[in-house]
Amino acid sequence: MKSLVSALVGAAALAAFPGLAEAASGKLVLYTSQPNEDAQQTVDAFIAAHPDVEVEWVRDGTTKIMAKLRAEFEAGAPQPDVLLIADTVTMESLEAEGRLMPHPDADVSAYAPGLMDPEGHYFSTKLITTGIAYNTAAPMQPTSYADLANAEAAGAFMMPSPLTSGAATIHMVALTGQPDIGWKFYETLADNGAVASGGNGGVLRAIAGGEKLYGFLVDFLAIREAAKGAPVGFVFPTEGVSAVTEPVAILSTAQNPEAAKAFVDFLISPAGQQLAADMGYLPAHPAITPPEGFPPLSEIKLLDFDPAKALAEDEDNKKRFIDMFGG
Repeated sequence: MKSLVSALVGAAALAAFPGLAEAASGKLVLYTSQPNEDAQQTVDAFIAAHPDVEVEWVRDGTTKIMAKLRAEFEAGAPQPDVLLIADTVTMESLEAEGRLMPHPDADVSAYAPGLMDPEGHYFSTKLITTGIAYNTAAPMQPTSYADLANAEAAGAFMMPSPLTSGAATIHMVALTGQPDIGWKFYETLADNGAVASGGNGGVLRAIAGGEKLYGFLVDFLAIREAAKGAPVGFVFPTEGVSAVTEPVAILSTAQNPEAAKAFVDFLISPAGQQLAADMGYLPAHPAITPPEGFPPLSEIKLLDFDPAKALAEDEDNKKRFIDMFGG
């Protein structure tokens, strides 16, 4: 039933945005780190738009997906045509190795500069931002990162570890790269008793349960749980937020590049971006209305982030973090 509903949603989106072509055919192999339900809805909507394509998909966390793909590279038999994973840093590493096929004809004209790889090797499909979550019973409602250095946050702050979470890594790099924030901010957090552990789910549970009162958290987790009645609020800090963009890319070894290009085109089309919004994510396309609970995209300030620089400095950044918060 869920697949049928998702297919009908995809068909409705296709009708609303008739510019999508239906020329692709054959088998398409997708490796993705999307949650299972999101992946199924994505595949169903794509098939509704391209009924002659058969999609075979494998889902796991980005780290495990990449371990599987690396093993296939070593064996000389990579399986996927297209990759849809969490972060641009991983895509940068694949691009540097010549593993990605460019798609220069993809229509990215509506998107903000910097969201897409300028050479067309990977494409952002949504914005999963990291800001500040807080328990609604907390004595302070933070509006900026500077508020987390206040006495009210001492011993009451938690964040996902960059050693576990790709979003946390990008957030760390984005914040420390700001001249008015820098590594001094993380030193202040450590001195103020901040805890860094696990992923975003653990932070959400700690804040909702009152074990911690403040934390860094990805937007949709806090906003979804707040809508269900959880005592959690979310703030887009005045300085800005970092964003994981869940990029999609075509492998240079793709067996069905035409279907892979159609998949990319679908995800970044208005229909694909509406699908992301319907799933509860902030769409990257500025013309698509965000889900309830999100401000307009124009009101969200994104912190600068250079994925190539982050890749080059990844080991040093994580070592510096470990020195402050432990492994």
